[in-house]
Amino acid sequence: MSTEKPNIDNNTLDALLYLSRLSPESNNLQILKDQVDQILGYFDILSEYTDKENPYDAYPSTVSENLRDDSVVKGLDIPDVKKMSKEFLDGYFQVPKVLGEGA
Repeated sequence: MSTEKPNIDNNTLDALLYLSRLSPESNNLQILKDQVDQILGYFDILSEYTDKENPYDAYPSTVSENLRDDSVVKGLDIPDVKKMSKEFLDGYFQVPKVLGEGA
């Protein structure tokens, strides 16, 4: 951790006030500046614990050669689909209900 205390300049503080839509009284401005400086000090503490490793190493990569081949297969013909269901209308057929009431 660095030995010097982080300080925020007045322009940055004004920008933070604008972004946060805060408008403190002039006597509270120094208190707010001290609080922002304290928050910046926390970032210095956290930076000591940064992980130097690549975060993507935790997830295995997929080699495209290991994936299945995409192949086009012939689908069902409409006459065959009509044989599967008694209720066939406008290219659609009704199937039994999978979920009951209240599901």
